[in-house]
Amino acid sequence: MNDKSVRLGIIGFGAQGGVYAGFVAEGKVKGMSLGAICDIDPAKKRLAEEQHPGVAFYDDYIAMLDSGDVDAVVTTVPHYLHPEMTIAAIGKGIHTLTEKPAGVYTKQVEQMNEFAAAHPETTFAIMFNQRTNPVYTDLKDLIDSGELGRLRHTSWIITTWWRPQAYYDQSEWRATWGGEGGGVLVNQAPHQLDLWQWLAGTPQKVFAKLAFGFQRDIATEDEVNALVDFGDGATGHFLTSTSDIAGTDRLEMLFDAGKIVVDASTKVTITRLTQDERSISDSMSVADVGRLFKGEMNTADLFSTEVKEYESVWGAQHVDVLTNFAAHINDGTPLIADGAEGINGVRLASGMQLSAWTGREIDLVDFPAEEYLRELNQRIEAEGKYPTRS
Repeated sequence: MNDKSVRLGIIGFGAQGGVYAGFVAEGKVKGMSLGAICDIDPAKKRLAEEQHPGVAFYDDYIAMLDSGDVDAVVTTVPHYLHPEMTIAAIGKGIHTLTEKPAGVYTKQVEQMNEFAAAHPETTFAIMFNQRTNPVYTDLKDLIDSGELGRLRHTSWIITTWWRPQAYYDQSEWRATWGGEGGGVLVNQAPHQLDLWQWLAGTPQKVFAKLAFGFQRDIATEDEVNALVDFGDGATGHFLTSTSDIAGTDRLEMLFDAGKIVVDASTKVTITRLTQDERSISDSMSVADVGRLFKGEMNTADLFSTEVKEYESVWGAQHVDVLTNFAAHINDGTPLIADGAEGINGVRLASGMQLSAWTGREIDLVDFPAEEYLRELNQRIEAEGKYPTRS
């Protein structure tokens, strides 16, 4: 057992970075201590000195990486910066936990993944904290067991991301193509995009309709309707927006031998068929159908239903990922989410955007990365505020 404390450097001392620094400083993350804080805003230096006296502060993240004060970093910075900062850190032998999303476009994420793969001695993880949520870890185990059979279709309505106009107006970079790289798909919904394919499998194709600046004065998408093809006949639907003040969070997954419904990420209803649905269908006589339509059939002979209720503890999931990150560095404990897996959500979000821009179905297996980047750069140029990407 290695009792070494991993000294964490926080790159970006904003809302999320401040929370992580607090968790570590308060001793909530086993095997980890607060090594240094970095931010380019001078006001953040004063804040860091007040909240974490004695902890080294840097206004240049490269200087922090070279300082000897940190063994690992977390990148709580704008999305475009995640890959370049991760590459810089790993190149210096500094373990890296990148924030979600892994990046904005697949080309930069692929470069990051390839670089990390060439340095396997340095830990590369991603903050998919929802993968520690018991609601979803229990479902992952159930689905992987094969008890419910093959997936038929799945739908996730996740519209609990209501954001008033003032939210977007508080920072010039928000919901811009050059500053943020997208809207609800890259800011609010990456966790669901990751969980969806973690549970259901990686989609092969996507066709989407997006609304850009539909109900908000922004350039990027604020409503998304997407259809995905998982292959072998399995399909899915994903709906998200930032203008539904009442909001819905409902995941449905239909399998050959059962169904899963998750409401508000806290209530799970699992239906288990007594045999697979086709067998039930093939075994029914005309008389059985009559009794079924009249409500005279005992459905207990067909299926059983289990309802589970979960409680969510705010912050616990982030602590779990940070603790796991430290444990992997110290003891080789398997990662909750390997950093390389972040590309799946980026590819899916980019595929949805590209489908909306071009009006065609997008192949996610052989993703047209260069075409996406050209389309993205056209929108960055039109904004006239930020440099184009390569």
